[in-house]
Amino acid sequence: MSRPERWIRLRGKPRGPRAFRRDLAETAPGLGAGDLTALLAADGDEILGWGLYHPSSQVAWRELRRGPEPPDEEWVRAAARAAAERRRRSPEIDERLCRVVHAEGDDLPALVVDRYGDLLAVELFSTAALPLARLALPELHEALGTRHHRLALDAAAARAEGEAAWVETSPGCPELVQVEEDGIRFEIDLRRGHKTGFFLDQRENRARLRRQVAAVEEAEVLDVCCYSGGFALAAAAAGAAAVTAVDLDEEALAMARRNANLNRSRSIRFVQADAFGYLRTLAANGRSFDFVVLDPPKFVPSRRERERGLARYHDLNKLALPLVRPGGLLLTCSCSGLLSALEFQERVRQAARRAGRTARLERLTGAGPDHPVRLDFPEGAYLKALWLRIT
Repeated sequence: MSRPERWIRLRGKPRGPRAFRRDLAETAPGLGAGDLTALLAADGDEILGWGLYHPSSQVAWRELRRGPEPPDEEWVRAAARAAAERRRRSPEIDERLCRVVHAEGDDLPALVVDRYGDLLAVELFSTAALPLARLALPELHEALGTRHHRLALDAAAARAEGEAAWVETSPGCPELVQVEEDGIRFEIDLRRGHKTGFFLDQRENRARLRRQVAAVEEAEVLDVCCYSGGFALAAAAAGAAAVTAVDLDEEALAMARRNANLNRSRSIRFVQADAFGYLRTLAANGRSFDFVVLDPPKFVPSRRERERGLARYHDLNKLALPLVRPGGLLLTCSCSGLLSALEFQERVRQAARRAGRTARLERLTGAGPDHPVRLDFPEGAYLKALWLRIT
């Protein structure tokens, strides 16, 4: 078999749909960002698969297609159509408010597409994925009947690749959109919001919390790292007597307040504060709650920051556990893909022991079916949510 013009070779066997720079044994000369590149076997010229290369990213190669046949433009278009069709067929997915493309989970690496009604919010986690987005977007618009899109390069990914973050939009694309989830209205600020503007991955967990709160009379709820108010609004809609929603980000709290006003929610009190310091203050004041929700940002964004991130998960949970009333519920979340569910659970177990509380795991959940995960890429199951009954 002749060697293709663009290729890379690993030091050993591939361990999933990604190859890190440290795993490369050699590469063809002159490879550029976004080049369609063959992955060669370590001991010969057998082509194991094809993917997108980036010369600056720590993730040097992202698989598109396994085997010797290279994916052409029609292959990419077909992958986009298939992703849209999977959402349309599923009885568990609201196709007007869902993740339409989930990167490796839909065979389109480094590309995420969320649908908000008539708008597609697109995020790239590598400039190498830009050609995929260009090919996929027309197919998605046609399949879904959407009209607008906003395409952005993730700021952290841009820094990692030595690029400048950028945004481009379709003509007439709105900057603010309103959506409805389980009867709750949200305004999504595409300019200032995190990621694509709204955390669709927590949709099923918000619905579950709402059912839990509805079963408790005069429930008091604490939502820590509330962002745009998703969990807080779900609790308020369930009839909670009092909800305290905390976030350090002033713009996030402004969005949360707007969403509360949209829904005429009067039971939510918003607090701008650092989560760690505010939890200490609540404990010092003898406060307690029937439900405590912890949904912090990604504490382990890279392997280099792993130990520090693990310590922060431990400390945050250690501070929150004493605030849960006996028999109450702690919903604690991690969105760090580099942290497994078992590792996260172990950190929370240690925190419960240090806090002198007993925590019983009632359920372990994650994102919904619009966030599919390849079994050879467990990092795709980045969201872990532990539902813990505390005594």
